[in-house]
Order: sequence, then C-alpha cells, then structure tokens
Amino acid sequence: MEFYGRNALHGFMDEEISNPSQSPPCLSIRTRHVDMHDQDLQFSPGRASSPRASAAAMHSMFPPGSPESPWTLSPLQTPSPALLYHCIASLHRQEGNIYSIALSKGLAFTGSDSNGIRAWRQPDCTERGYIKASSGEVRAIFGYGNMLFTTHKDSKVRIWNYTVSDNFRYKKVATLPKKTSFLKFPKTSSQQHKDCISCMAYYHAEGLLYTGSYDKTVKAWRLLDKKCVDSFVAHEGNVNAVIVNQDDGYVFTCSTDGSVKIWRRVYRENSHTLTMTLKFQQSPVNALALSTTFNNCFLYSGSSDGNINFWEKEKISGRFNHGGFLQGHRFAVLCLAAVERLVFSGSEDTTIRVWRREEGSCFHECLAVLDGHRGPVRCLAACLEMEKIVMGFLVYSASLDQTFKVWRVKVMPEEKVSFDFAER
Repeated sequence: MEFYGRNALHGFMDEEISNPSQSPPCLSIRTRHVDMHDQDLQFSPGRASSPRASAAAMHSMFPPGSPESPWTLSPLQTPSPALLYHCIASLHRQEGNIYSIALSKGLAFTGSDSNGIRAWRQPDCTERGYIKASSGEVRAIFGYGNMLFTTHKDSKVRIWNYTVSDNFRYKKVATLPKKTSFLKFPKTSSQQHKDCISCMAYYHAEGLLYTGSYDKTVKAWRLLDKKCVDSFVAHEGNVNAVIVNQDDGYVFTCSTDGSVKIWRRVYRENSHTLTMTLKFQQSPVNALALSTTFNNCFLYSGSSDGNINFWEKEKISGRFNHGGFLQGHRFAVLCLAAVERLVFSGSEDTTIRVWRREEGSCFHECLAVLDGHRGPVRCLAACLEMEKIVMGFLVYSASLDQTFKVWRVKVMPEEKVSFDFAER
C-alpha cells in the first residue's frame, strides 16, 4: 500500500514510496449493474450516536462481505433498518493516487498525481474525457457550472471551460495568478502561494474564488478580472480546508494547528476579518463540511483523533455553538461531505461512515459503515439522487489503495412513533 509522503495530512505515514511504473496514467474499470429484487436487498440498520457520547463498540477493519448478494450488510447491529447501500462501480489506478473529486453537470472529475484530470459520467463512471495539464499533480478540484478549477504542483490555479454535448471539449481560460511579462515582473508573482494549494471554495454571489495553502494563507481571487483581491495569514499551520456559506458569504477554514476559524468579508471592501475561532481538540483538523437547510446551519470538522465536531448556528446572533462530536472512526478523519441532513466521513481506518441528523435537533445517528476500501479514504464527494419513496444519494470516494468507488445509498424514511389512546 502506498502512502503519500511529507505534505500529507496528519496521521499518514511519513514514508513516500515512489512508483516504479513509468507508463501513462491508466485505469482499469470494474462495474456492476444489478437488478434490484426483494430477495437481493439487505438492510443496514441505524445506530444512535449521542452528540456528546462515543460509539459503544468498534468493528473489524475488514468485515466479511456478502458473496451471495451485491448489497452489503453493515456490521452495525440494532433493530431498525434505515439504509441500503451498493457499490456500483470500482476503478483502480495502475499508478498514483487520486487526491481530489468534484461533481458538476452530470460529471465526476478526479485529480491525481499524474498531470491530468479525468472526467467520468455519473453514476456509471464511463470515461467522458481527459484534460491534459503539464504542471504536476492535481491536489484540489472544484466545479461550478461549466467552469472547473484545479490546483497544481506549481502552486497555481487553472480555470477551464468545458462542454458535454456529444463529445467532451475543454479549454483553459485562465491561470491564477495571471502570467505577466518577464521584463516587468519577476518570475514568481507576489500574489502566488508559496506552497501547495490544498483546498478551494467559490462564493457564487460575488464571483470570488478562495484558495487555502500549506503556506498558512488564504487568498481571495476575483474572477471578473482574475486578480487576487485579498491575502491573509489564516492559521499557524497548513490550511487543510476552506468552505463558504453561500447564504451570507462567511468563510470557514481549518488547519493542522487544531483550530477552525470563521472569517467575514468587510462590507464594501475586499479584506476579511476574523469573527470567531473554534477549537475543541488538540489534534489537527483535516476537513470541513457545511450543512444548511431552511431552518438550520451546521458546521462539521473532521480531525486526526477520529472525532467529528459539530457546531450549530444561532438564528439571531449568528454565532456557532458547539453541539458535540460524533465518534466511531478509529483513526484520522480525512474528508467530509454533507448533503441535506446526511454527513459522509472518510477515514484513515479505510471506512466511510454515513451519519443522519435528526430533524430539528442536534441528535445524530450513524446509519452505516461503508467498508469497500483497503486503504485510507482520502477524498469524498456526494450528491442527491431523488426517488419517490426513499432518498437516494451518490457517494464518490477515493483511497490511497489507488481505487475510486461509486456508492448508491438509499435512506429509508424516519420512523414516526405514534400512540393510540382509544378507549376500550
């Protein structure tokens, strides 16, 4: 098993093993398409997880599969069935690891330690195209509309336009920072990050792209004129994740220094000011996710101690109050994704956990453990797949075992308890 080396998140092995293969990037694809019948389905029962209490039991890292059925029974054993899941596609890279996943316009994009970005059709992962770049490994990807943002080994951002009609077509439209004449400016721009760009977020309303880096800074780029409009030191360690609340423009960052910070853009200015620091753990924070519904806003952070802390936003003051933590992972939580009231967490313990927040409360329930990977789960992406009776989700995961998997998750409606007080 290959673990990425020196710049990896806390909890990875420090040893970097080089791949002897020099052939071009190639993936072998293994997919399974199965008709769903009653006898094929197995349920993954839910399990309550109190916000401030740890899980009651740990499970084997490699639980046995179900050879007679493509549907996997979660090792959690409690009475009420709540979720079905199925791995519908599994891809294996012949060299290197996938570091980032983005979903946009019916496509899944993957970035790896090769020089390119692959585009896959959702959900069967048929390859639709390949974006060739020449700037080293792709550490972060973000998609919005027909725009794709990618970060590379040279600490720059590339912006691509693509179309997906009959054939996949793409065109590079910009590089951030913009290239300038070498006669007027030095080769390295003062606007450029000094180290790896680890994460990105896009604020739709203002057209601002945020980038976080291992150089401890966050930069805001205005896409209208491709300029860096603000740059500030956000943390004392590597910036591992940045997200934006599309409702109010607040920016959230986390770092290896163990903190989560909330930033507000100054009114009618491009600068940002720190409004709140959230620190409830000593270990590095590797991932963030924001879950917003009509009535609630929850912030989740995954750290190297295996915990997922969460905060709820007060409606009046706008402050984030610590609601507790979710326990279950045995090793570092490396990635998070939130859709509706579901939170997906990927861990160094090779598993993906599915959590559901109860409507109108801070109570969370672990619905299932997806255990198909054999290495740390490095990145996740998830989207909603609506159905008539049950809520369907597509989950995309990439691991340091060099596999990329697609999961179809179906969540059963929550049970409503009623009492009959009719006279006898």
